[in-house]
Amino acid sequence: MAYKLFLIDEDGYEDEQDEIFDTEEEAEDYALYLKGCAQVGAEILHMSNPGDYPSDEAEEFSYRIEEE
Repeated sequence: MAYKLFLIDEDGYEDEQDEIFDTEEEAEDYALYLKGCAQVGAEILHMSNPGDYPSDEAEEFSYRIEEE
């Protein structure tokens, strides 16, 4: 079986990821990795210019995993 990952932003827009995963767990691990990357990116932006990028402004997104 193959699984696809869809990231869903705050406005409900879905972004289909190019990767195809062998298991649902692999897809979920990748989604959690991307969430961590978003948080680190927000922290870096905050450190470089705190006035424009508050520390709590990491873009939140949800995800869904679909079996192909």
